[in-house]
Parts: sequence; C-alpha cells; structure tokens
Amino acid sequence: MRVLIVDDEPLARARLAALLGDCAGVEIAGSVGDGEAALAALGESQVDALLLDINMPGIDGVTLARRLAGHARLQVIFCTAYEAHALKAFELGAVDYLLKPVRLERLRDALQRAQRRLADAPREPMAYLHGRMRGEEIRIALDEVICLLADEKYVVVHHRHGELLIEESLRQLEDAYPEQLIRLHRNCLVPPLRLLGVKTLADGRVLARLDGTELSPEISRRNLPAVRKLLRLG
Repeated sequence: MRVLIVDDEPLARARLAALLGDCAGVEIAGSVGDGEAALAALGESQVDALLLDINMPGIDGVTLARRLAGHARLQVIFCTAYEAHALKAFELGAVDYLLKPVRLERLRDALQRAQRRLADAPREPMAYLHGRMRGEEIRIALDEVICLLADEKYVVVHHRHGELLIEESLRQLEDAYPEQLIRLHRNCLVPPLRLLGVKTLADGRVLARLDGTELSPEISRRNLPAVRKLLRLG
C-alpha cells in the first residue's frame, strides 16, 4: 500500500515516515507540506492512502478530504493534535483519526483498516481518450490529462507527456465523464484534481491555476461560482 504523508510540520512528517518504516507492506509515496502539494503528488503517482494533518495553510486537511471524497479507492487517515474535528472526519469517510503524537500500534491498526477497505472497494475501469499523432493512433489515460482546450474542429488534450488531438467535442467529453471533468469556459474542461486555485487579473478576468502546466485558462463568469465552490468545498 502506497501512503502519502501530508503535514505542514517537517518534524511531524519525519516522525510519520519513521513509523511507516516499521509497518509491513507499506511504501511511502511521498511527503508534502500542504494541500496543493498533495494534489500535485496525487496527480503524478499512485497513492492508496493519505496520512493527513488538518490545520495547514492554504488547502487544509478537511477541505482536501472533501475534494477527494469521490475517490473510493483513496483512503484518508487524519493525524492531528486536536480532537475537535473528529466527527467531521468520520462524516467525510475517514478510515481513522489519530491524535499526535501518533503511536505505532494505532498507526498499524489504521493502515490495516485502510487495507481492508481497499480490498473491498470496487475497481473502476481506466478511462482513455483516443486520438492520432503523426499518423499513429494514441490513447491517453484520463488520469494523465491536465486540461482540454477546443481548437476549431478538434480538441487539444494537454497531458503529462505532451499534447494530443482528438475529434470528440468538449460537450461529448463532458457528458461522458461528468464526475471527472469540470468546465471552466466554453472552450475548456479540466479534471477537478488539477485545479489549484484562481487568480484575478487587473482587467477583471479570472484565470485558473492548474497543476502540471504553465497554462492558465480563463474561467467564464457563468462557470466561476461552480469552480469557487469546488475549490472551497470539494
């Protein structure tokens, strides 16, 4: 089981990493200090479980857990110094709620519970987008997509390894993957996990900040409320 540590305190991350070293069948997928870095890590590698702090700058642990709630195979274990959020954590489907300093026995119990949930969780079939590049048929896993931009009669798929042209329209893609794509503009769709934030320009336009690219597609006024709600509540 691959575990991502998310905590803004370096000493806390180091302690959790040391404890995970004493847990059988566990591999550390990464160690990051905030919610934005966690989203980036989730977009780059397979992660089965999070050890997630609650009080962090930017995207806090509860907000991050809300944004990830639709991913049945991603298990969340909160690790915090405060008891106040325990009820909210379990309402969000957390595997466990560990109080700092985390004890090895409690961590092992939580990880075993997460492993059982993973074993019982349905495996979703991998979704692919199909297109052509230099005369060859290419497929790209939807998980690798950064954003989709309409370009005349084609859609340009910006993904981790480059670009791909596909013939499906944004409307067809939006209808096919309603839970995996959100509309920013009539010419742009993005996977929700790629959204890091928004920035407002002096002329009033609002641009999206996306993980994995320097592209900052514009967000239309019509779609801005839904985007802000997603960033705030998940």
